[in-house]
Amino acid sequence: MTICRFCLCMLLVGSMIFSTSPGQTSPKSTGILDVRQESFGRTPDGHEVTIYQLTNANGLHASVIDYGAILVSLEVPDRNGKLADITLGFDDLDSYIKRNPLFGATVGRYANRIANAKFTLDGVEYELTANAGKNHIHGGRKKRFDKVMWKGHSFRNDQEVGVQFGYLSKDGEEGFAGNLDCTVTYALTNNNELKINYEGTTDKPTIVNLTNHSYFNLAGAGNGDILGHEVMINASFYTPADKALIPTGEIHSVKGTALDFTQPQTIGARIDALTQTRGYDHNYVLNGSLGSLALAACVYEPKSGRVMEVYTTEPGMQFYTANGMRAIKGKRGKIYERHYGFCLETQHFPDSPNKPHFPSVVLRPGEKYDTTTVFKFSTRKQ
Repeated sequence: MTICRFCLCMLLVGSMIFSTSPGQTSPKSTGILDVRQESFGRTPDGHEVTIYQLTNANGLHASVIDYGAILVSLEVPDRNGKLADITLGFDDLDSYIKRNPLFGATVGRYANRIANAKFTLDGVEYELTANAGKNHIHGGRKKRFDKVMWKGHSFRNDQEVGVQFGYLSKDGEEGFAGNLDCTVTYALTNNNELKINYEGTTDKPTIVNLTNHSYFNLAGAGNGDILGHEVMINASFYTPADKALIPTGEIHSVKGTALDFTQPQTIGARIDALTQTRGYDHNYVLNGSLGSLALAACVYEPKSGRVMEVYTTEPGMQFYTANGMRAIKGKRGKIYERHYGFCLETQHFPDSPNKPHFPSVVLRPGEKYDTTTVFKFSTRKQ
């Protein structure tokens, strides 16, 4: 992460104290970067699922599995150095297979919505799986990316430890064209960053839009709602949507609306104004330059002191506050309710294939899909 972007975050949320500031606490350094792997169970069709447990030199932990390339846990310290898992999820594979609301999921081939489950590319109309009424969402049903086995291999160097997952999405899966060869790489760095890189190539013109669908609660997963979290989103505009959350094609200013997080606000401060969605479920047009790693958001949880910064090369980000969640039994038997987590899904805009003026999601043979999102963690003293 460059100094200039770090200073940008300081400028936008000037009241926060980040990891290089006096009074900051951090976990005791062990000087060890480590990756371990073990079985996480078997799928109904007999595939053994592996969990990769990553630890950086400061004691942060991240665990990912090769089923769905899913992030199943992320343990980071509070202001007193106490670790807590800040991602909602399950303790067992069966729950991820049967009842997972995309906890920690790698989402693809297309994250978010496509109107009427169809689009036209080079004069050819493609019909996708309709799995949200008449619309398509998050890649379909059986072969969406969080429901398939990926091939993983771990790596480690002086600065980071991680896992790279690979999957070949075959021509015609869920209606998408082309054999799409994808990799998703999770890397935990000694700068207390979780980096996620997505890459892909195709043998036919197609569309691609990948993201991670982790639900965060910086107070710890299952420890109440997230309405008291303070959020800054580096976006002056958003894409209005209809009742089915399909963008109208317009781009509106957030100024004067409940969507304005250009200055830090608690999630709960204006959430009741969002009667249509019963919470936040909106795509923001980020202020950064497309393709350049730039600040997207900063989140602060006052009780724990945890701070999460989000950087991305993507042009948009869906801010979602688990508006429909009800009584889901999660890790260690804790119950997750409405607004118990929030998602910051970095992405291209919803329904981009049907909105030519939106940034393009088309990938052609000979081109490379390549995007990165970074979650950086620190604490602020009380």
